[in-house]
Amino acid sequence: MKKIAILTSGGDAPGMNAAIRAVVRTALHHGLEVVGVQRGYAGLINGELFEMDRSSVSDIIHRGGTILRTARCLEFKQEEVRKEAAELLAQNGVDALVVIGGDGSFMGAKLLSKLGVKTIGLPGTIDNDLSYTDYTIGFDTALNTVIEGVDKIRDTSSSHERVSIVEVMGRNCGDLALYAGVACGAEYTITPEKGFDKDELCEVIKEGKEVGKIHNLVLLAEGIGGAYDLAKYVEAQTGIETRATILGHIQRGGSPSAFDRVLASRMGSKAVEVLLEGKTSRVIGIKENQIFDQDIDEALALGRKFDEKLFSISEEISK
Repeated sequence: MKKIAILTSGGDAPGMNAAIRAVVRTALHHGLEVVGVQRGYAGLINGELFEMDRSSVSDIIHRGGTILRTARCLEFKQEEVRKEAAELLAQNGVDALVVIGGDGSFMGAKLLSKLGVKTIGLPGTIDNDLSYTDYTIGFDTALNTVIEGVDKIRDTSSSHERVSIVEVMGRNCGDLALYAGVACGAEYTITPEKGFDKDELCEVIKEGKEVGKIHNLVLLAEGIGGAYDLAKYVEAQTGIETRATILGHIQRGGSPSAFDRVLASRMGSKAVEVLLEGKTSRVIGIKENQIFDQDIDEALALGRKFDEKLFSISEEISK
């Protein structure tokens, strides 16, 4: 192997730049050339490739987002388009491609590998929705952003003796809501995996009011959504002023946490090592603090994981 390419795809996540930096510098350390691909798979099919050296990734480990930029690319679902991408990589002397992104990005890498392109996937998504790995790059930073926002909302909520319903990101995965609910001491946490009963929620809020609670905090995962409608319902049923806040895309931005910087660096280094071992169609993950690689088909086939024990704890200590 002489040259590898790297791209970021799908939603951006804090720590992607740290992963890019690790891949580039590890590859250069082993005498490989590195090519950056701008704007994900869309940039790949448009030939947006450029040479990268050590200085290309200087002073980026602390930056959020991705210096390679990212874009959705529906055209990549077409086999002819993927064949053109594989041919373009071959024309540029690229022997392997490192993809940083979520499950959709991994699917693109999987399909490219079937065309003879050596591929490695790094889990870069704030949703933490890839079951094969304990954590994805960006989840910890997004979680801390949620906690910071909720702590501020709590101040005004307690001042006005309100119910605050805070909707967080995560697509159909409830990890952000669950972890934030525990960390922020929410009275009620709503996730797609467990669902909820609106009337039960209202009863919990009314019971809290009766025992002296001056405010209530509800964490709502976007996979269920409807924060504003839920707030209206709760206020109508309980008679307590209720406000909804959707934190939105601030959860994707910001300087990555120390955990995400280290995780991304470890995973980026491992990706190059796996390629040098001659492996392809693999993904990098972390289990029990150990970095490992796994077949991409096996990783994508795993069912959705959910921390039932943590959810049980959140219910026990929220009352």
